[in-house]
This record gives sequence, structure tokens and C-alpha cells, in this order.
Amino acid sequence: MRPLTVLLTASGVPGCPALIRALRENGEREVRLVGTDMSELAIGRHFCDTFHLVPPGSDPAFADALVEICERERVDAILPQSSYELLTLAENEDRFGDTRVLVARPEAVRRSNDKAETYALLDAIGVRGPAWRRVTGAAEVAAAAEELGYPDIDVAFKPLVSSGSRGFRVVSASADRRRQLFENRPGVAEALRLEELVELLGADQTEALVMELARGTERTIDGIARGGRIVLGHPKTREEMRAGLAMYFQTLDDPWLMDVAARIAAELGLDHFFNIQLVGDAVIEINPRISTVVYQEDLNLPYLGVKHALGELDDEELGALATRVRPTRKALRYFDQVEWDS
Repeated sequence: MRPLTVLLTASGVPGCPALIRALRENGEREVRLVGTDMSELAIGRHFCDTFHLVPPGSDPAFADALVEICERERVDAILPQSSYELLTLAENEDRFGDTRVLVARPEAVRRSNDKAETYALLDAIGVRGPAWRRVTGAAEVAAAAEELGYPDIDVAFKPLVSSGSRGFRVVSASADRRRQLFENRPGVAEALRLEELVELLGADQTEALVMELARGTERTIDGIARGGRIVLGHPKTREEMRAGLAMYFQTLDDPWLMDVAARIAAELGLDHFFNIQLVGDAVIEINPRISTVVYQEDLNLPYLGVKHALGELDDEELGALATRVRPTRKALRYFDQVEWDS
């Protein structure tokens, strides 16, 4: 019997080693893994069965490269891990022939990736998101910050399209650059005063968001959907941040969070993996892709999602596994390394 062949894009992301291990240790059959990434130093080069360098997901040549790899490697399913690749894959899904691409429709990806579209969607369906303003240029940034309560209230600045907290900054009148200089590690996102942000932007006309700084516990809902209906999913906390990445997670039993996710999934018509992130009671991000998974020995979400996409599990069979979700389950991420000779 031929192994199941799964292509993992962005195979250098932090969660990739755990995902690779889960797909291999599925308890049913051999899974052959094809890693792709735009960097030669991606960990997938060492953990996958084979590896290919590809252009960035936003490059028009990205889809061509993946189509060729899928044909050569006889790939059964593509499991994307980067937000920057989703739209290209969604728009070119029909080019992959018999290879199943685990991606939502192009419109769902666009509305999720564009944070202004995301917040407008939340407003339209009555789900709480942060107060927000879509802005272009330093003058609009300053005006929007003041409308939202600055300098008395801290606000946030964020690019329209980003991933993994890239570009996110707290804008605070109490930002202390001297303390940041002496106390913060390199790479820590530092708060800025509004005048500093305006100076940095200068004549830049890139569209961005100025928004309410949501506060509270960070939580996400992870799951698998079909046609806008959540088939299997559960919430979890998102804690112990390092360089914009959560390192500790606890599975939750929270019907309210699942209801929030169900309303969003229905509005977008989500398919396959999704991740919805909240801070306090405000939804701040929708990711129509797989994210960090809290694994269980009897509930292997990535493998189940691939089987579901290939038609090996129907909605009822997958949904029945929700009883296995354990709210006692926790996950702690840590750093490891590999060695090799060139």
C-alpha cells in the first residue's frame, strides 16, 4: 500500500516539528512528508522525508512550484501553515488535480487576512471585536489614536495584513524607551509614544489599523470546518508569550467560545482547519489554517483533518470524536535543535 503523502508548506514554522511527529505517529499507516519553505534553514529540511525550496507565498511563481512538486512527489494533500500562502493556494486550488488542498475559499481567506475586513465582519454579525479605524498615513494614525482615547488610553497599531504579531505595536503615552533599552530582550515588541510612531511613519502611505488595545486572557478556538459548519473543535488558552509566540496552552470547555467560533465560521463559510483568537472577550484574529495544536494520544487533529479532507471520514464520524476532547490537557512548547554536517 502506497504511503499517504502530505505536503507541509512553511515547514520552518515553530510548530512544525510537533505537527510532523503527529502525522507520522497516527497509529494507522505510513505517512510520507514533503516539506517546502522559502528558507534553506527550515527545520522541515531535516524532519520531512524530502524537502523543496519554493518562492514566497505571495510570489506568482509559488503556485507553479507547488503544482510541479505535487506532480513529482504524488502528493495526496497539501497542509498549509502560513497565512501568506493561503490566498495563492485558494485561488489556484483547481490546478492541483487529485491533490487535496486544505484551504478555505478565496473570499474567506481575503476577509480573514485583511484585519479591517475581519473587524467589519465581526461588527456585522454582532461579535465583539476591538474598536478600530482603518488609516493611511501618519496624520490619520494620529487622529484615529486620539479618537480612541489616546493619550489617556493606550491603543494598538497593526498592519492590515500580518501574521504572528508582526508589526503590532502598543501606542502608549507612558512608553519608557530608557527602561526598554536596559530591561527588554532584543526582539521584544516595544511600546511607542504616538509622536514616535508618527515620526517613524513619515510619508509612508501603507494602510494600517489603529484600534482598541484589547486586554485579558488570550484564548483561541481551533477546529475543522466544512461549508461554514464546525465539525470538530475546542477552545484553549494561549499563554507565556515569547517573541510574539505562545508557549503554554490549556484546553478549555467553554460553550460560549464555541458559539462565537460557530458564528464566525458560518459567516465566512470556512472549510478545513481554522484558528480564532480572542483577548478577553474580543476577537482579534481569524486564521483559516492550522495553528498550534494541543495533541492527545486519542485525538490527532492534524491527521483527522487530512482524512476528513480526503473523504476517509465524514462529518458525523469526525464530529463524534468531540467527546474525546480533554479539558485537562496542557501543552508546553520549548526549543530544541538538530545537528548535521554539510
